[in-house]
Amino acid sequence: MRRLGRWERCEEATAFVDLYHTENQQPDCVRRSRKRAVARDMMRHGYYEHTPEELAYGARVAWRNHARCIGRLFWNSLEVVDCRAIQCPDLIAGRAIEHLRDAGGSGKIRSIISIFAPVRGSRLREPLPPYIESQQLVRYAGYSIPGKGYLGDQANLEPTRIARAMGWKPPPSPGAFDILPIMIRDAQGRRLLYTLPSGTVREVDIEHPVHTEIAGLSLKWYTVPCISSMILTIGGIDYPCAPFNGYYMVTEIASRNLGDSLRYNMLPRVAQCLGLNPGGSTDPMWRDRALTELNTAVLYSFKRDGVTMVDHHLASEQYMMFVQREQSSGRTPSGDWSWIVPPEAAASTEVFHLSMKDRALVPNYYKSRASDGANLALNYDDEYRPRLRRHWDRLRIRLHRRLRKAK
Repeated sequence: MRRLGRWERCEEATAFVDLYHTENQQPDCVRRSRKRAVARDMMRHGYYEHTPEELAYGARVAWRNHARCIGRLFWNSLEVVDCRAIQCPDLIAGRAIEHLRDAGGSGKIRSIISIFAPVRGSRLREPLPPYIESQQLVRYAGYSIPGKGYLGDQANLEPTRIARAMGWKPPPSPGAFDILPIMIRDAQGRRLLYTLPSGTVREVDIEHPVHTEIAGLSLKWYTVPCISSMILTIGGIDYPCAPFNGYYMVTEIASRNLGDSLRYNMLPRVAQCLGLNPGGSTDPMWRDRALTELNTAVLYSFKRDGVTMVDHHLASEQYMMFVQREQSSGRTPSGDWSWIVPPEAAASTEVFHLSMKDRALVPNYYKSRASDGANLALNYDDEYRPRLRRHWDRLRIRLHRRLRKAK
């Protein structure tokens, strides 16, 4: 959880109550009463309980504020499942499986978040509730083969080693797309493995509409990208177990997962399917051609199977619409250029030419209190504040960040 003093958490809590009641047009008397109750609980116990409505609103605003997501145009459509009463790892795994099935469904991907128990209290020595350690609910194994390189997803070499050390057994003939079990930490810090039942994960076989040789590579990918290792923070309260999903943009699979040299490194083999000679070619553009056709194949295959996917050009247009809507609502959108700009045909997208700044707003999602979580803070730039108050806000944020780095 983030390193915040009790006063900081109380300030975030009351600011969140203000935001919730303002954007949902709640009566002012209700807002003042709720602020008093929240401030009282925070100062006495370092904790307060979100109402179901506050929880749902906070999760959606956290998505709206997250600077690294290009698909925030639909932030208000996020379906929130309140699982705060679930603290048994077995039940958490069961809900994770239901989450994948609910989100995938018939192929039309629904954006869902399942929010489990929060951290209660502000002291760092207090035990965390159970949480999912796996980066995503669905991951492909990666194997190191002495003398032959790697098989599968190189990004998951260490999770695969850990899973095997804990007793997970890969298929008798390991493949490039073996699904890893979900890894959960219980309240005592012990790792537990849960294998996804057959039929839980829907996968799409990759083929090209013209270059049929690409189908011979036997590529495939799962349909629901469910992030499970990020921490949700709402109004000073952290939720370490809050898996959420959207749907894929084509470049995430083709350009990064399959194309990256540190992942599946498929570009040389795709180039050979296109009749190119990556090993002896003097043409430096073979990678560009292979990358474009691999993106074409992934997009075609997902649409063929009726699975929701967006291409990077449409996603760029949707992000520009999101920026315009935020500005029309009097909010300055937060954005991380290196994450928003697609890795394929970047300069031909509108977002390439857009200035962005990660404002590190709260509510939000973060990976670690030592990195991105340390920068999250209240920001009043979108509100009218007297000059002295604005000056104090800047000094306060700088002071808190320095104190957190010194710990």
